[in-house]
Amino acid sequence: MPESLYELDSPTYRMAVAQFEEAAECMNLDPNLRERFKVPRRALVVSIPVRMDNGKVKVFQGYRVQHDDSLGPTKGGVRYHLSVTLGEVAALAMWMTWKCALVGLPYGGAKGGVRCDPATLSKNELQRLTRRYTAEILPIIGPEIDVPAPDVGTNAQTMAWMMDTYSMQKGYSVPGVVTGKPIPIGGSLGREEATGRGVVYTILEAMKYLKIDPQKSTAVVQGFGNVGSHAARILADHGIKVIAVSDSKGGIYNPKGLDIAKLYPHYLNNHTFEGFSGCDRITNEELLEQPCTVLVPAALSEVITEKNADRLKCKILAEGANGPTTPNADRILAERGVFIIPDVLANSGGVTVSYFEWVQDLQQYFWKEKEIHEKLFDIITSAFQRVLSLSQKKKVGMRLAAQMHGIEKIAQAHLARGLYP
Repeated sequence: MPESLYELDSPTYRMAVAQFEEAAECMNLDPNLRERFKVPRRALVVSIPVRMDNGKVKVFQGYRVQHDDSLGPTKGGVRYHLSVTLGEVAALAMWMTWKCALVGLPYGGAKGGVRCDPATLSKNELQRLTRRYTAEILPIIGPEIDVPAPDVGTNAQTMAWMMDTYSMQKGYSVPGVVTGKPIPIGGSLGREEATGRGVVYTILEAMKYLKIDPQKSTAVVQGFGNVGSHAARILADHGIKVIAVSDSKGGIYNPKGLDIAKLYPHYLNNHTFEGFSGCDRITNEELLEQPCTVLVPAALSEVITEKNADRLKCKILAEGANGPTTPNADRILAERGVFIIPDVLANSGGVTVSYFEWVQDLQQYFWKEKEIHEKLFDIITSAFQRVLSLSQKKKVGMRLAAQMHGIEKIAQAHLARGLYP
């Protein structure tokens, strides 16, 4: 088997470690903790044999990485994408640790994934893949151990299959083993749109701080999956003019504003922008460089680099995706005065409402959607203000302040618990 399957190193992992090292240096973090936090607590690599619809067996590679569990069970999504590697998953798990600590959740960070292109698989093939993947990682997941959730390429149906597979092995229903499930089997109201809604809440807080009128603002959203589509819809609901959106094939643009109320159902039904009128086609590269008040990269990581950072024309960069901006691009944007809402803060709405779902499953008592929105607003806006305050106090950027805040909480937990044995 290729050694690369077990290689932790990757560009995304190096980026996560570089961000951590910068924060650790500013904090003067204990050298022993610094070494401990750079590597995950546990990483599992599994082979997933799946009988395809044509009768042939194809073997996929899957991963589950748990970075830290000092505060409680680990938490993190499962992504199905051709870019999935052990290093990428390890980086995402590290970011999840800082994210959960930052917003005050009793979780550590984890992440999982399968290297595949879900668009080329039938529903039956996806179900067999998901059930076998769940069976392979079953020894290290559970409501008190590690709680998966949807991510790129996965959805509520994926989580339903995972929950059912786990429950069949246990002999009874365990809804709390995953979050992001369908409502009938223990899912939470407001979960599907939670990440996008959280992105918008942080944007509105940034606009208050920068004294920008939302009604006179424009937004560009890269990625029209779960995060980007809901972010665009909720931005429009708050009076912000969305002038461009895109998916992996490219995007559409209208400087006078897109009719998101019509575009959202059109894309939901057709999975394409084709056939939508009143707009011009645009590439993803061009989309990132459009003049706007707010740019929301909500697709994959490392799309904003030193090659295009100097061409961005936004006042606020709100990271809906994980790791969309490289460290070199960060420095360029900082010099240009772009206000960055980092991923660990901007997209923390998803894990926050996942936490609400987990709590509801454990206590078997479910909340109204209005309560979900109010609790999410309180948690994410409080986190924004804490990060902003630390940023001003330490005279550092928002990303560094957010990382420092999350790392400090995990460091305090490790110092309190000590080292076993």
